[in-house]
Amino acid sequence: MFNIKQLTKGNNMNNLKKIGLTALGTALVTAGSAQAATLSVSGATSIFFNGEDNSNLGNGWSMTDSISFAASGEMDNGFTVSTAFELDNGALDDRSITIDTGDMGKLTFSGSGTSGPIGAWDDVTPTANEEAHGTATAGTAAGAANAASSANRFVYDYTAMDGLAIKASYTPSGGPGVVESSTEIGALYTGIEGLSVYAAMGENNNQPTTGITGKADLTAFAAVYTMGAISVGYQLNETDSGTASQDEDFTAMGISYAVSDDLSISYNVSEIDFESGTNDQEATGISFSYTSGGMTISGTHSTIDNVAGTATADNSGYEVNFSFAF
Repeated sequence: MFNIKQLTKGNNMNNLKKIGLTALGTALVTAGSAQAATLSVSGATSIFFNGEDNSNLGNGWSMTDSISFAASGEMDNGFTVSTAFELDNGALDDRSITIDTGDMGKLTFSGSGTSGPIGAWDDVTPTANEEAHGTATAGTAAGAANAASSANRFVYDYTAMDGLAIKASYTPSGGPGVVESSTEIGALYTGIEGLSVYAAMGENNNQPTTGITGKADLTAFAAVYTMGAISVGYQLNETDSGTASQDEDFTAMGISYAVSDDLSISYNVSEIDFESGTNDQEATGISFSYTSGGMTISGTHSTIDNVAGTATADNSGYEVNFSFAF
């Protein structure tokens, strides 16, 4: 059986760092002057309602707003360089610079908002709106993975062949006092019609940004199969912490059904097994999504037992979104 933990041994992580830095150096050295730039602006806003049992939120209504700016241009050598940033709730949010080299892949430097394979594929089980544990409840639910910070990192995407895509990331440092880098590498296989298989591994040497302490080795595996209007998926993540009794095992399953071109419904479950205790976090979610033109109405009801491993925290939450894109 394929064991993705075995790939973390030896010099694989060091090789990944060298590949990422070599690709960056090649891209920066060979980039020429831009001939012309293409500019675009897009926006999205929503009216959001969230409610929780066992907690008094007061006014559960709020709104989101996002305006994204993007610019791209082709260099003399054929590379395409683009930059994008987002204004979210009146403040600068996601931002990145991307160098698309064509056959050699695409290198992104993310100031904020771009994840490596562990973060991007933390729970890919099909859902119409939220993950099983994705709706806010009283108490903060533990997440599906423990990836390093998404700020100021390099992300590399490469199509190895038809049906096989490689994604890797390199985070040089987690900030003051955290000098070690963190790396991730993953593969997405889509060579069989209807089937997507995800496999990723990495390390997080920046644990202050996550819910556990100490350095950790990370793995993720998922499979999603779509046949007609039905999609089913299974996910398994592992966090092997360098600190005693801090390991976590995450499993999730989901099924979604496209009732029509506009309406989808889903059912999702997930569980986190904490090495430090016997109270596993168990989550169940039911979601729907309806789209008409540029408007989407979506909602989720989630029940989470033993929130973050606390035996006395059995809570539920629900949300409804009215989203508009333009």
